Amino acid sequence: MNVHPDLAHVQGAHKRILIACIGNIFLGDDGFGVEVARRLLQRGSAYYPKGVQVVDFGIRGIELAYALLDERDVLVLVDAVPRGGTPGTLYLIEPDLTALDMQKGAETERIALDAHNMDPLKVLAFARTLGAKPISTLLVGCEPAVPVNDGYAEMQIGLSQPVEAAIEKAVNMIDELVADLCSSNQQKSNQAT
Repeated sequence: MNVHPDLAHVQGAHKRILIACIGNIFLGDDGFGVEVARRLLQRGSAYYPKGVQVVDFGIRGIELAYALLDERDVLVLVDAVPRGGTPGTLYLIEPDLTALDMQKGAETERIALDAHNMDPLKVLAFARTLGAKPISTLLVGCEPAVPVNDGYAEMQIGLSQPVEAAIEKAVNMIDELVADLCSSNQQKSNQAT
């Protein structure tokens, strides 16, 4: 059984972490999250401790919104994130969701979610309209070589070289993040006993 070495000691109370990988494989670098999910899932479900779930949501925003109705401690989104940096640059972002627009969620409910694109903020707002509780949310993002403009890019299958080169680094970043989150939960559990 292949287990993450930094998590072999974690026992008892577990953090409920959803690693939600999103993106569209037909839009080039927008498929970053999907490729990260593929690499994470290749290792098997026992790699992370109980309570950590990796899901390739692709562009299925409604499915992600309903998944957020389950009790979770942390949501880790994995996606391509254009911020103007060098292509392949990785970011760990803690988005400010305090002003999450519930109206945006209600609008999303009325028009459904775009079948070719997923706006994570709209999905989170929609999840709140369904009754999802606010949870700690982190974003592991990668700077695309060709950003998606207005939600759409030219059809292109496959990642650019800089984004492809960032996949393994992103997997390592997520491993470290999960180890840190689970270790902090383990320390709290040990202090309580």
